[in-house]
Parts: sequence; structure tokens; C-alpha cells
Amino acid sequence: MKPVIALVGRPNVGKSTLFNRLTKSRDALVADMPGLTRDRKFGEGQVGDKAYIVVDTGGLSGESSGIDVIMAGQSWQAVEQADMILFLVDAHDGLSPQDQDIAKRLRTQVGSKPLTLVLNKIDGRDIDIVQADFFALGLGEPQPISAVHGRGVSRLMDIVLEQLPEVDLDTEEEEKGIRIAVVGRPNVGKSTLVNRMLGEDRVVTFDMPGTTRDSIYLPFERDAQRYTLIDTAGIRRRGKVNEAVEKFSIIKALQAIEDANVVLMVMDAREGITDQDASLIGFVMDAGRGLILIVNKWDGLSDDQKFKVKHELEIKLPFIDFAPLHYTSALHGTGVGELFATVKKVYRSCMAKFATPKLTRLLEDMQESHQPPLVNGRRIKLRYMHQGGKNPPIFVIHGNQTERVPDSYQRYLVNKIRQQLKLFGTPVRVEFKSSDNPFKGRRNKLTSRQVTKRKRLMKHVKGK
Repeated sequence: MKPVIALVGRPNVGKSTLFNRLTKSRDALVADMPGLTRDRKFGEGQVGDKAYIVVDTGGLSGESSGIDVIMAGQSWQAVEQADMILFLVDAHDGLSPQDQDIAKRLRTQVGSKPLTLVLNKIDGRDIDIVQADFFALGLGEPQPISAVHGRGVSRLMDIVLEQLPEVDLDTEEEEKGIRIAVVGRPNVGKSTLVNRMLGEDRVVTFDMPGTTRDSIYLPFERDAQRYTLIDTAGIRRRGKVNEAVEKFSIIKALQAIEDANVVLMVMDAREGITDQDASLIGFVMDAGRGLILIVNKWDGLSDDQKFKVKHELEIKLPFIDFAPLHYTSALHGTGVGELFATVKKVYRSCMAKFATPKLTRLLEDMQESHQPPLVNGRRIKLRYMHQGGKNPPIFVIHGNQTERVPDSYQRYLVNKIRQQLKLFGTPVRVEFKSSDNPFKGRRNKLTSRQVTKRKRLMKHVKGK
């Protein structure tokens, strides 16, 4: 198991910037805005032959009410589970009462775990003068760095990695299991559903739209099957998005869809099926990912309200009749346990492999049942079919005049392929390729013997 390094500190001291630097990524959202990070975010890094896991946490603001209390609980939970703690402070702001409160709790909670005080944002500052204030925290010598420019980070990691145990990289498994993205509009219960599936309060939930701002990757294991749950920010209509941070959050959510194997599309039963829900489902379809529809907050609805929601599903989402549908209450756990069996079934369909002879026989059977139409008096000929990709399953059909196959016949092929191959919960793509005539545009050049023979025959023809 790779050692875990937790980054803690006040809001806006540069934890997410250092996280990106240590993981050599841009996974964490970064902006000059306190409190941007709310959930624990995990990332992997490596220096030489030493690998580690970094945990970015929400800022410890010291507030005693609202969402800050929940964020603080997440941060202290990360401290308990980590092997090493990096306590970040801000050289620009100097020593603050909040830093002293955090240091006091760290001294009591960390115990024998290694802890390093990191002095960030040292650009343009006299390091000796700034360091002197932070010695008062009693956490040893502050390590000066600039997370933005990378100054001092290498020296910091040398100190950190000396205190961490050795890890054999060959024993580390790279397989992340089934990647499941949970998407939907703001405040439909995505984070609550994620916590319920994990069986613990792993991400921050609060009765406020936009609580989740970043895409959080959460690996776990259930019944010997590995999963990675991806909690995403709520996606509103473009016209309602004003803040730059929200725009980046939405980009991260859309990237999570591309990165997933299966997408859980969460909708709010109390608000009904909206146009934005249909738009999001369309994006998932375009990405070709496995899709499971979840109507959340189902408990407590009257029979009339339930009938109305089911009717809206039939009217607004007729183009995804292949996707399984679950009615759940993430808050109370109703219907959540059944999701894992559906996820595995959809994943198997997304990643299924089929032999070319089997697919070609299926193509022949489909043409016997319903022949391709005539085009300009010539019948379209479909000769053989093979698989061209997974997640989504792509089937490539070779033949003549395939560019003229009408949409109606393409839909017939897709529906038959899904039915005969028992593909469940995944879009199916069919691509056509026409065989090129290798002699098209080429003139057959006669050999000298053929030329002589032709001349001899022409003499007999002229003689008559």
C-alpha cells in the first residue's frame, strides 16, 4: 500500500496548488478564492522509485456552523487516515490565530505520525524573517516553498520521503476497477448517493446547490470487485452559469463522464424530468458510456406524483429505452443496494468481446429477415461484420454502397444487434465501410504477346 500524505491548513494557503505540483497534474481546481476545495481529493505521485498518495482537503476556517463544520470533519478524517501530514501556512499573511488553533489540535491528534510545517508563498519575502514567526507553533523548522513556481518543493519532498516507508511498485495494482461517474443537476442528491454507496460520509453533503465543486475520485472494493466512484459537480444550463469556478467545475464533470465506464444519471423526482436532464443524457450518449437512470427522492411521493414522473420519462426520454431505470432514496437508502448488480451487468455489456464469425452470421441473419433497400436499382450488399471497439461497443460492417444505407435500416441493425447480443444499458455504434474496386481508373496494359495476338486476329476480321 502506498503511503498517504495529507495536506491541511487554513483556506487559500495553497493546498490544491501543492497537490497539483506533487501529483504532476491539474486535477484539483485552483483559484484565488477561499474555500474552493470542499471534499477530500486523492491523487498519486512518484519521486524516483518512491510512490505516494496525496490527499487535498478543505480549508480549516474555524467556523462553528454551516458547511464549514462538515468540511472540517472531512479534513480531520484525512489526518487520521494519513501516514504523513503537511501543515501549510501562508507567508504573505503571517502567523494567524487560526494557524495556532490548527497546530494545537494537530499536536494532540497526530501522535507519532511524521508532521512537516510548510511555509508557502515565499516569493518576494525575506525567508528568515517570515520563518521566525512560525517557530512559535512548536512544530519544528518551517520548510519554505512556492507551490505556484515549484521553488523548494523538491527539497520538501526529499525530507518527506525520508520519513515514509519503502513501497514495492511492482506489487501495486494499476487496475482501478469499474469507473462509475455520478452526474446530474445541482442538489439532486449525487453526493448523498455516493456516500450511501460507499457506506460512509466520504464527501460533503449540504442542503445547498453547488456544494460539490470538483470531481472526486473514490476507489473502493465491494464483494471482491474494485470500483472507482466519481462524484461530480452539478451541471446547470449554460445561461445560468456565471462564476468562472462553476464553469471549470462543469468542465471537470464532463471530463469525468469521458473517463467513466458507467454513468449514473441522477434526477430529482420532486422536480420532474427537465430539459437539462435530457441534455445531460444526450451528452452521455455522445460519449458512448454505459447509462443507468436514477430517479432520486422517490420516498414520500404521492401516487399521482409518481405517475406523473413515469409519464414524463416516457415522453421526454424515448430515445434511451435501453437504459435501466432505478427509483431510489439516497437519504434513506431505498433501492441503492440494487445498483451494484446493475452496474456490473452494464459494464459487462460495455466491455464485451465478440468473434468476427459470430458477428458475420448475425449480419447474414439480419439481412435474411429484412434485406437492405435498393438504391438506384442496385441492392446494397453487406458482406461481413467485426467488432471495432469497446465502451461503447462498435461494430464495423463492410460491403458495397454502404454510404447509402438509410437511417431507418441503421436503426434496425442497431436494435437487432443489441437484442441478439443481449447488450444491456450501453449505446451501440455501427460504422460502415465500402470495399474499393482495386481496378477502378486503371487501364489494362497489354503485354507484347497479347498485342501480337490481337493484330493477328484483326487481320482475319478485316479479311472478311
